[in-house]
Amino acid sequence: MILSRETPHFLPTKGMKSEYYDRIFSMNIKRRVIPTEEIEKQLAICSEVRKEFEGKIPLALVDTFGCQQNEEDSEKIRGYLAEMGFEMTDDEFKADLIVINTCAVREHAEMRVFGNLGALTHAKKENPNQIIAVCGCMVQQEHIVDKIKKSFRHVDLVFGPDELWRFPELIYTVMTKRKRIFAPGSGDGCVAEGIPHLRSDKVKAWLSIMNGCNNFCTYCIVPYTRFRERSRQPGEIIAEARELVAAGYKDITLLGQNVNSYGKDLESSVNFAQLIRKVNDIEGDFVIRFMTSHPKDATDELFAAMRDCEKCEKHLHLPLQSGSDRILKAMNRYYNTEKYLALVDRVREFIPDIVLTTDIIVGFPGETDEDFEDTMRVIEKVRFDAMFTFIYSKRVGTPAAEMPDPFTREQKQAHFDRLVETQNRISEEKHREYIGKTVRVLIDGKDREDGVLTARTSGGRLVRVSGGESLIGSFVYVNITDCNTWALRGELV
Repeated sequence: MILSRETPHFLPTKGMKSEYYDRIFSMNIKRRVIPTEEIEKQLAICSEVRKEFEGKIPLALVDTFGCQQNEEDSEKIRGYLAEMGFEMTDDEFKADLIVINTCAVREHAEMRVFGNLGALTHAKKENPNQIIAVCGCMVQQEHIVDKIKKSFRHVDLVFGPDELWRFPELIYTVMTKRKRIFAPGSGDGCVAEGIPHLRSDKVKAWLSIMNGCNNFCTYCIVPYTRFRERSRQPGEIIAEARELVAAGYKDITLLGQNVNSYGKDLESSVNFAQLIRKVNDIEGDFVIRFMTSHPKDATDELFAAMRDCEKCEKHLHLPLQSGSDRILKAMNRYYNTEKYLALVDRVREFIPDIVLTTDIIVGFPGETDEDFEDTMRVIEKVRFDAMFTFIYSKRVGTPAAEMPDPFTREQKQAHFDRLVETQNRISEEKHREYIGKTVRVLIDGKDREDGVLTARTSGGRLVRVSGGESLIGSFVYVNITDCNTWALRGELV
């Protein structure tokens, strides 16, 4: 199936070259489902890899950059590695295998990856048999693969997100053939079930429900690195959620680049709101979170499900990106500020105490002082509980990378600093409203620096509370006594 030019799911914008328009509409959006027997073959290959170490317990290091979807991918990589007999290490000099799972969303992450890759030459010199693999979104870009080939010759394996399912086969080939392998992927987009997970957390679990994105925001590389939307079958998701609850997980986050559009590519009639209700029906004491939502697909049905499902946390992350209608159109965001504000009013009608968070990009190509002031007006009107703020990062291969951008980094930084200062004020004001209240929280960890327990409210607000480690994984009530911009402070009730 090829997306037609008449499909209203993509709107070309001013400044977009025809080559991008053609590229988008030539992308294959068929689902490539990996048969169960193929995954079984990969698990069999894991046994062959184990034999290669002749009784030695090999060590592996998995370094992850980027979003929660990458974290979930790394859990699959660790799952396969465990089947191969590997144990995990944080020491690159002791590792027999190093996997760097990359992110392509911002330039800073790419620079850190290249820096880390360069540093690994020292570990490779001490252990010439060490295998170094690079995977994730970065390697879906041709110029990145070329750079790794030419400048990082100590890298043995490169594979894209859609080749993760055959990771054992790729590793075994590198080990036995002693040659470099580059497998960035075909770009079809696949769905693979049955890959083992090795999760690093015992309380919180990522549960991927879909992958890819159909929206083609002009600044975003994700549709070119994760490809088109592919939803998992609802039965597979519910089965995995049940397994997580049975294993004692208390905080389950449903993941997707745009969870609101879940199921649109399936013959099944289950949409995202209905999926939340199905997960909510699983017996057990746990909470449901999800990310990320695109405003254009947020509906009353979703808000009603969030309101009605007692296990669904009352938190909605709703990326705004800009408060300027002109910039939103250039970003290809499908809505204007009037529609966004109406959506905020609507969700607050359903859930008056909803915790709202958002993303804002400062310095999109051509953003003027007036455009930025429009954003500030929306921020003051909505009063988000928290915000993830970014200065625009140019991504090769996206339409925005070719747009005129006459404004300096210093101008963008000044806007960014003002935005952060304003949101910090609002966040602290919102947090002060909690003081004196008693809230139910999930104790999910311990601060490494001061030993204080960390917890989350129903809206995902961070709470710091004193107590014993035995409380980790428990729901408790806490009286909020103090706060700052980033967290609440409480005492156990």
